[in-house]
This record gives sequence, C-alpha cells and structure tokens, in this order.
Amino acid sequence: MQMFSSSRKVEPAAPIAPAPPTVPPKAEPASNGAAEVSRAGGILSSGVSIKGSVKFEKELHIDGSVEGKIDSNGRLTIGEHAKIKGEIQTKSVVVDGTVEGNILAAERCELRAGCTVHGDIESPRLVVDEAATFIGSAKIATRPKS
Repeated sequence: MQMFSSSRKVEPAAPIAPAPPTVPPKAEPASNGAAEVSRAGGILSSGVSIKGSVKFEKELHIDGSVEGKIDSNGRLTIGEHAKIKGEIQTKSVVVDGTVEGNILAAERCELRAGCTVHGDIESPRLVVDEAATFIGSAKIATRPKS
C-alpha cells in the first residue's frame, strides 16, 4: 500500500545566492605608528559652524568650528581644520585641530602632531605626539568605579 502519491512534482530548490564576504574595516596607520580602524559616524565638515552644545552617541568627526560644550559617551575626532572653543566631555578624543577649553575624557585623549590645545586635560590615558602644542595642565588618573 502506497501512502504518498508519486505523481507529485518535485521542484528544484531556488539557488541561494552566497552572502557577500564581509570585509573588515581598513586599518590606517596613525601618526604614532598604531593601527587605527576606520569607523562610520557623524561628520561636521569644514565650513560648518555651530554655536551651542553638541551631543552625540557613538562617534563624531569635526572639521568645522564649534563654540560651546561637546558632550558624549562616544569617540570624538577633532580634524586638522577644526576650531573648538568650549569644554569637551567624552569617552575618547583624538585632536588634530585647535581646542580652546578643557578636555575631560573618560578613557583616552590623544594630541596629534600639529594640533593646539589651550586648556586642562583630565583622562586616564594621554598620548601626546612630539609636534603637538599643549598649554595647560594634565591630570592623568583613573576614575574610581562606582
């Protein structure tokens, strides 16, 4: 006794397109010799000027000018054409441009060759390239975990 009919058509399965290979972000050499991974994030290009406070979540690259407070739990990059006048409070910051104001970084602050910082810096890790200009005081200490 046959339970299933043999007259049923069997259609070939549709070919499954292979998933495109994932390409890891390109590592770019940083000015201090360490590899830096490119990341997607927001950009304030040169020619953009903001007066007031700037807040962001993950990552921001500024090449324009900001007058006011910058507040974030993410990574901030201040491009070589950027001019910042105000306090910066963020998780991590890389400075290639000009900052007039204090920097409070929860994890890391890097001052690259050619940058100028007039203000105090507080961060558990501070990297200063040889040709960076820094006028102010630095407090390098880890914050107590709460």
